[in-house]
Amino acid sequence: MKAIIFAAGLGSRLKPWTDQHPKALAPVNGKSLLERNVLYLQQYGIKEIIVNVHHFADQIIQAITDNHGWGSIITISDETDQVLETGGGLQKAAWYFKEESDFVVMNVDILTNLHLDKMIAAHQQANCLATLAVTERNTSRYFLFNPNGELRGWRNVQTGDEKPAGLATDPQYAALQQKAFSGIHVISSQIFSKIQQTGKFSMVDVYLDLMQNNLIHCFDHSQGILIDVGKPESIAKAETLFQ
Repeated sequence: MKAIIFAAGLGSRLKPWTDQHPKALAPVNGKSLLERNVLYLQQYGIKEIIVNVHHFADQIIQAITDNHGWGSIITISDETDQVLETGGGLQKAAWYFKEESDFVVMNVDILTNLHLDKMIAAHQQANCLATLAVTERNTSRYFLFNPNGELRGWRNVQTGDEKPAGLATDPQYAALQQKAFSGIHVISSQIFSKIQQTGKFSMVDVYLDLMQNNLIHCFDHSQGILIDVGKPESIAKAETLFQ
């Protein structure tokens, strides 16, 4: 199985570090976020990875080269001309997964002890188009799942916005459960023939478009560790949990 690590973001929440460096190279106890996630994937036998780059792309490429991919075979997906967001970034890297039945996607700024092998097994057993790692934590935006764990919508609790239009008329609306997305997906390569968007777009919109006719499930790992290392204070917290 192969994976993509999204590392093209500007990392504006991690300023001033990201004024001179890419978010992917932010250190946690002497190891960059990128290195930690490469090693995390290795724990589950995933050693072929494509990494998308944009902000200070040259620094990321140099770090991968200098460290020989930390033991993995790492390919670069170059988005230096334009950052394509998660959906566009994945679509640009579609060629890398043409021989794969399923693959893993993760954000570079996530640190977790999620049992990825269990998530992959659940995804394959349910024959899903995609499985999304989630936890029950407080955030501003949530995916909404029915009692069977199937994606039915999205909500921004600060603005009250909901997608898709007319969600409140869904017979299961009252039973929908809010889950916070962890930035980790297991996806069937069949998704590439179903994506209608082009250019710069989010995977959130892809999932909301495809959920009506395809199984998109959640995998809840609320009992484990998950840190979104997006702010300087979260690096300090991560250093107490990841040695």
